[in-house]
Amino acid sequence: MRKEYSNIFGKVFLTVDIDKKNHWVHNDWIGYLTRDNVQSGALAYLSAVRESGFSCVLNDNSKVLGSWDHSLEWTAKEWAPLAAKAGIRYFALIITPDSMAESSASNFSSLITAFEIKVFSNVTDAKDWLRYQ
Repeated sequence: MRKEYSNIFGKVFLTVDIDKKNHWVHNDWIGYLTRDNVQSGALAYLSAVRESGFSCVLNDNSKVLGSWDHSLEWTAKEWAPLAAKAGIRYFALIITPDSMAESSASNFSSLITAFEIKVFSNVTDAKDWLRYQ
């Protein structure tokens, strides 16, 4: 099952895919993310986590442009407890090194304690780590 989520301009900012072969939910974030995009997208893929029953998330931020620090407090205080309750235990976060989004990802991973997060600079290492879980 693959779902796309679009912003108010009709541009896709998130694709969510339940990967039954690998037993994880794969999120692919794209472009500049507003607070509303982050919140609606993060809540949307929790539905995929619940539906699948998988505890692993492959969260690809390598195509994100710019910071999403505006959503860090919300993700830490509101979203993370919901994510843990939905069943997330392992969260592989893929970033592009030396990007504005890298700083947000680093801050995100240091704030979240409800489940295990590991940051990767490439998809291969992230997938290998999730397969081990």
